[in-house]
Amino acid sequence: MALKRFFKNGLLALILGLTLSACSQKDSWIVTCPWAPSGVAAVVSQKTATLSTNYADDLVLVAEAIKGDAATVNNWILEHKDTDPALVLAGEGLFSITANIEPQKLKFAYEDFVFIDNLYSAVFVLSSAKKLNLHSIKDLQSYVAKEPGSISVAVNGAISSEAFLATALFSSMGVQEKLKLTPYASAAEAAQAVSRGETLFAISHQTQILESKAQNLVDVIAAFDQESLKDGPLKGVEGVGAYGYPYFRNCCFILAKKGNDPQKIARIKELYKEILQDKGFNTWLKQTMHLEVDMMDEERAKEHLEHVSKIVKRYQKQIM
Repeated sequence: MALKRFFKNGLLALILGLTLSACSQKDSWIVTCPWAPSGVAAVVSQKTATLSTNYADDLVLVAEAIKGDAATVNNWILEHKDTDPALVLAGEGLFSITANIEPQKLKFAYEDFVFIDNLYSAVFVLSSAKKLNLHSIKDLQSYVAKEPGSISVAVNGAISSEAFLATALFSSMGVQEKLKLTPYASAAEAAQAVSRGETLFAISHQTQILESKAQNLVDVIAAFDQESLKDGPLKGVEGVGAYGYPYFRNCCFILAKKGNDPQKIARIKELYKEILQDKGFNTWLKQTMHLEVDMMDEERAKEHLEHVSKIVKRYQKQIM
């Protein structure tokens, strides 16, 4: 009996040892999200990290959200070697806006990174205070044509994507001199501001305005895209592009440091490709987060950054 127990315990120890050894052989890739820990990007990054174990036995993604900005990515660049198993999220906010408006804040350039993929694309929406009784872009055109007083728009930061979208839209409507951007600490706070009556308009992610829309506190009157929204509670909201107004989507690029092992980069790319094609993930992203899976190669990513840069350069004098 003792001998039998000895072999049984020995076998368990061997299995445990092999399991621990297998786990220790996995490469853990830390994915840093340098924005609000409760924000859209952080939530999606955490979701993909959870799914990584379904598609890889040799590596795992570990999501890490840090409340930060350009300085956070500066530190990330300095703290990581080219060969470190580390990824960072960034997009047009840094490479198209900060790089043009406040280049001195960046200690890096796009060329310092290896592009992995685009985590998602988001279509921002414009909401209006209920008292304005606006329900479409044509209603908005009629409103601004009556030469209203100050047009206050809640945005996520003074030089954010939302700030440039607001400036581009109302400038294209010919009322740039009446535009007043009201910056908040996050897009969620900006969305809440219009529902509280602090501003007449707000630009936010779709998820951040849904509760106020459901409570009938605001109207969502436009989407910053070419066509009308096709899915979700805001289905049918018109795209400003259909009226010839400028727009761009919010993208979230997954990046590694240039110089990393090409074989490891290829494996990471393949892992993200598998996760982004996961049917459950696609359903969750569309129905819960109201975002789109929008996989990109580097050429498309650069085209997006250049498109946003052109809009920034055109309207930066009106924001600064």
